[in-house]
Amino acid sequence: MKELVREYRFWLILAFKVVVIAASLLLAYLLRYDFKSELVPWGVFLRLLPALILIKLAVFWWQGTYRGWWRYVSIADVVDLARANLFASVAFILYVVFSHRLDGIPRSVLVLDGVICFCAMAGVRFLTRAVRENYLPLRRRGDQTAAKLLIVGAGSAGQMIAREIRQNPALGKEIVGFIDDDPDKKGGNIAGFPVLGSQEHLAEAVVRTGASEVIIAIPSATGRQMRAIVERCKALDLRFRTLPGMSDLIDGRVTVQQVRDVDLEDLLGREPTHLDGERIRAFLEGKRVLVTGAAGSIGSEICRQVARFHPRSIVLFDHAESSLFAIQNELAETFPGLHMTAVVGDVRDRTRIQGIFDEARPQVVFHAAAYKHVPMMENNPAEAANNNVRGTRVVAETSHAFSVESFVMISTDKAVNPTNVMGATKRAAELLVQALSRNSRTRFVTVRFGNVLGSAGSVVPTFKRQIAAGGPVTVTHREVTRFFMTIPEATQLVLQAGSMGRGGEIYLLDMGEPVKIVALAEELIRLSGFVPYEDIDIIFTGLRPGEKLFEELLIAGEGIKPTSHEKIMVAAAATVDLSVLLLQIEELYQLQRDMDLHGIIAKLQEIVPEFQHGNAPAPAWKKLKAV
Repeated sequence: MKELVREYRFWLILAFKVVVIAASLLLAYLLRYDFKSELVPWGVFLRLLPALILIKLAVFWWQGTYRGWWRYVSIADVVDLARANLFASVAFILYVVFSHRLDGIPRSVLVLDGVICFCAMAGVRFLTRAVRENYLPLRRRGDQTAAKLLIVGAGSAGQMIAREIRQNPALGKEIVGFIDDDPDKKGGNIAGFPVLGSQEHLAEAVVRTGASEVIIAIPSATGRQMRAIVERCKALDLRFRTLPGMSDLIDGRVTVQQVRDVDLEDLLGREPTHLDGERIRAFLEGKRVLVTGAAGSIGSEICRQVARFHPRSIVLFDHAESSLFAIQNELAETFPGLHMTAVVGDVRDRTRIQGIFDEARPQVVFHAAAYKHVPMMENNPAEAANNNVRGTRVVAETSHAFSVESFVMISTDKAVNPTNVMGATKRAAELLVQALSRNSRTRFVTVRFGNVLGSAGSVVPTFKRQIAAGGPVTVTHREVTRFFMTIPEATQLVLQAGSMGRGGEIYLLDMGEPVKIVALAEELIRLSGFVPYEDIDIIFTGLRPGEKLFEELLIAGEGIKPTSHEKIMVAAAATVDLSVLLLQIEELYQLQRDMDLHGIIAKLQEIVPEFQHGNAPAPAWKKLKAV
């Protein structure tokens, strides 16, 4: 039957329109003459009817009213129908005026005909949708496999989800109501479903409706709000899912396909980042860009974000060939028109760096190449100093020599009052970049932020592997806290800060509230469907070499000032004698070549006076030699 209807759909719609047009004119005459058929001038009616059908069918065809699907009729479709009927009625009136001079034709009939025709066509469409969405689902409610669903949030996103589920019975979902904290909505009906109360009434609503699943349809929810909702759902043994955040929704359209499980980023509650797109575009569009460390977590995301702003070219530079190959292929697929070159090399190789700059002539450099793993750098201080300090010097000095417009260095909160080698080397690199900026045409800018979720060095992948293996999850200390943000947010703010700098600034990104690592582990265990300390245990292993209980973003005396962006602050520049600093870095390099690990620590403390190294380095190279 469906195939037959589909094959003859056009002719069925055409026949329906003919019937409606004829019936509308007939009803208009009967209304005009109080349903006294003997008074109706049937001769005039029969002369007008063929012309009316032809005129209206032609106008409806012109206005595209044959193409709509009645089951999905909306207000926009009704507006289109109203416009089509108005044009058709005007065309018919003009025909009657010029052909019949309105002789024997009541004016009220012409008006009534247009109104009745519009009401009939719109009414049939809405009736079709109402039957499909309300009557047909009722016939399916005997299916015990349909999941009963509560939607938390009766705003526009929740209503869109409700309408789509109602229009698609094949999804196997039955909406039983909304939960919303707006007291004005309680007890009412929205999109045909009752609002059963606020979040505090969730348990009561579950008992009343038998719901087994919740969709959290509040794209703007904060982390605190999400955690509260998730905790209620867990207590009631409800499955819970959510929509993407506001920054991920395009043009306000929400679909069931976008509903996903709640993840850690939702619970951390990072607010959407609002960028000054025009400023970043002026900074990057049409420019030659080079990204060091382009294969890393941060570097690769910088490449993705830069590519959105149509640079003239981009050079991806990294020593990790496999990861570099992966990001090159990804960018080639996502941005087919992007002029891109992947270069394998080492930031410490001055000759290699100078050759790349000479050929590519970059105008903007993002320096993301660095060793960042704290415990590993404690065991390898010589490599940390060589890569993080001397590597930065090579790239920065080459940028100065080739008159690069902007140099943006990625730093870390571990550079603030460092207690580890990695943080001390990044602070030394910050001082170098600031000192170079005072006598250079290049705008040297540093951007400092904390941990990013999903990066290669983040605790989250480690926790996920441990949970997948059945535990235990290892946390260094019960009180250890860290700042977290997402990789896309961090890199977007890096671009924004880079576009703002005049030279010499250290920009600090708003990292929000610090998060306890043990709380992070507990949430990941719960999101994985387990109970912390019961199904998956958490053990505390003690702080690793160089680790602090908490991180900072500001050194005493730096002072911060707000910028034009609410999530970016600027720290006062440190004053360091460049010639002295360069001599210290050269001495550091010599100590590195001599593999004098204790000498490296002492020299870093000389360069970075606030460096308080709490743990002596484990000389892994000596152990290797002994073996």
